[in-house]
Amino acid sequence: MMRAGFRAILDAQTGIEVVGEAPTGRRALEVVRETRPDVVCMDVQMPDMDGLEATRLLTADPVVEARVLVVTTFDRDDYLFQALDAGASGFLLKNAGPEEIVRAVRAVAAGDALLAPEVTRRVIERFAAASAGHPPVTAARPTGAADTVADAEPAATDDARLEPALTDREREVLRLMTDALSNAEIAARLYIGEATVKTHVSNVLRALGARDRVQAIVLAYRRGLV
Repeated sequence: MMRAGFRAILDAQTGIEVVGEAPTGRRALEVVRETRPDVVCMDVQMPDMDGLEATRLLTADPVVEARVLVVTTFDRDDYLFQALDAGASGFLLKNAGPEEIVRAVRAVAAGDALLAPEVTRRVIERFAAASAGHPPVTAARPTGAADTVADAEPAATDDARLEPALTDREREVLRLMTDALSNAEIAARLYIGEATVKTHVSNVLRALGARDRVQAIVLAYRRGLV
């Protein structure tokens, strides 16, 4: 029923076509490789192979160009941070309205990244604490007694000490990106054109070696740039 609902919402939109669906993570890998979609809406808890592992395998496959939007019922930090580390370009909760799901799919397809408003603050707090040298706090919201919470703090990497070559304006754009502002909102804040913002964002992603805005935010906090 959930898949049918997603299909009905997305197929009704101009410019969006649902090309396949899958009941398990392993089948999702096959469908993606068969249909070559632009965006995959990936659940977390599935039989055979969970969505986190499926996301990791898809983003590591050089043949697959699809971006992954994780859509889950579970507002849990371990799922959130594991999804980001696995390479997801977005994280949305299933209590989002239909218009939010459509907007998220379009944003991810356009190469942007999207986090549910409920989790953006937690991402910023987690990596801000990590960059300041404080021990991370895992604040999950388990939905049942059987749920357990793993420490999902990403491991420090050697590249955390590297200083990317960013101009002052690009650093300013990066700081606003970490506030989850869109290109249009950044343009209004800085009194510059949206096309100029897109150029700055592209330069920031290239300098950080990030595939999208979510990874850029993660790397910015890991390297202490914001």
